[in-house]
Amino acid sequence: MAPELKRARLGVIVAFVVNGFTAGTFVARIPDIKQILAITDSVLGLSLLFVSIGVFAGLGPAGRNSARYGSRPVILWGTLAIVISLPVVGWLPSLGVAWFGLFIFGFALATQDVSMNAHAVVIEQRAGRRLMSTFHAMYSVGTLFGGILGGIFSQLSVTPLNQGFILAFVYLLALFFIRNLILPASVDQHPITKNKGERSPMIFWIFGLFGLFAALSEGAAGDWGGVLARDAFAATPFVSTLPYIVYTLAMVIGRLSGDYLAHKFGASIIIAAGGILSSVSLTLGLIVGGIPALMISWFLLGIGLSVVIPLMFSAAGTLANTKYQGAISPPQAIARVSGVSYFGFVIGPPVIGFLAELFELRWALFFLVALCFSLIFASRYAKAA
Repeated sequence: MAPELKRARLGVIVAFVVNGFTAGTFVARIPDIKQILAITDSVLGLSLLFVSIGVFAGLGPAGRNSARYGSRPVILWGTLAIVISLPVVGWLPSLGVAWFGLFIFGFALATQDVSMNAHAVVIEQRAGRRLMSTFHAMYSVGTLFGGILGGIFSQLSVTPLNQGFILAFVYLLALFFIRNLILPASVDQHPITKNKGERSPMIFWIFGLFGLFAALSEGAAGDWGGVLARDAFAATPFVSTLPYIVYTLAMVIGRLSGDYLAHKFGASIIIAAGGILSSVSLTLGLIVGGIPALMISWFLLGIGLSVVIPLMFSAAGTLANTKYQGAISPPQAIARVSGVSYFGFVIGPPVIGFLAELFELRWALFFLVALCFSLIFASRYAKAA
């Protein structure tokens, strides 16, 4: 790999770690946010929806601006937006201000997310090797350690506002680091020539749909694993945290090995194998029951799902740059796939909650089995990339 690509790869890795670390530290402080604002669970759920609204509001502009101006400036501005949003999110003087801060926070995360994935596609194509799963593994690493640091800050009674200022300072240093490493804007500037009323190629909606299935399963598995352990299998509070920890570690392991496996066997085979592994392991874990079976099931579920979204992003960027060049730019294609896929993280937890009210949580989670199994059919669409 050329030296400039190695530097750019490092810069994008830092961006992915920052994005994941930001999400992890935020999630760890959600109980503190609830306590500071003195709100109920339902109001907290409504408040967190503003993060999702900000994400969806940011995806489209991030894709268009990354195509028009190149992904480099959008990465830098997106990172700066995260820096600015952190103290705002931590301020919390009132519910209205909190909603505004959560919206800005989600918008900033989405801006950096789309642009760094677009830049990752360029590095992949210029290096002639798969790298997307490794980049997403760094996001998972950031999420894991961000959650740990957020928990430490909470235990030490560091306020969300002070946490925001501390992280903002660290991210400013990271911003200058990224700025000196990533490729120039000209490497992926694309004219936006789409005419009004012209439809985007259907393949990107299909990628997004299967990404949605994976994201819905990811979100529900992370949010409901601990609840299942405690309610169905009488786990202690500490043991109830283990499904999420095991699942996150599996995501890191799966994504670190995903690029090598996709290069050796092909993306389509790896996605199909992930669908089989995740659906079978989840089925056996739910049927057998008990904490040991749940731990093994959630670990294998994380391995199976880990590669799906990175490979979908990689395939979307590759096809946009080859088969559909001129019809849609790679950043816009990634924004399209992201927009549909990430909706799964929003609807996953409440969908499982609704089904749990009807059938009990243990049996409601079989809905995820069906979604994971459907990923086998997604493999045929990734074959072209």
